[in-house]
Amino acid sequence: MPAFTRLAALACLATASILAAPAGAMPSTFGTVIGNALLCRSHLENRYFHDYLTASFGPAYKREGGAYWFKTEATLWGAEVKEVMVSDDTSELVFIAAITDSTPQELESAIRASVGTTFRAVDATPFPLRVSNPGSTIAYMNDKSKIYCAKFKSIPVR
Repeated sequence: MPAFTRLAALACLATASILAAPAGAMPSTFGTVIGNALLCRSHLENRYFHDYLTASFGPAYKREGGAYWFKTEATLWGAEVKEVMVSDDTSELVFIAAITDSTPQELESAIRASVGTTFRAVDATPFPLRVSNPGSTIAYMNDKSKIYCAKFKSIPVR
């Protein structure tokens, strides 16, 4: 077999093995793409995040509460991320959210240690929301945490 044909065959096999890789494994870009979005450090475009999560973890397992819900096996800032939600077009907000296995205090400490973002409690209740300057919010979700970034939709261009 000529060298060019062998090289082309190897390239096809390599591409096929990449495309056949099962969805569900955490992509190397998860922290940058999803982590920065959750911290309100990037533009929120729900179609982009929906496509990214579908390609990485497979289709959403449900659509509820104005969001697509994805099961994930991933970590952010050392915290296990069990689910990621992305707004659908029925919501008046564009948002991305994640549920972690850590408490809000643990998640806040991990984020501060990893990337330096600080949060402040919005009140003195036993279970306060914690908000960062860019607008990211950490909330209690039973004994876990939910972190999210939400913004109003832009006015459509005419």
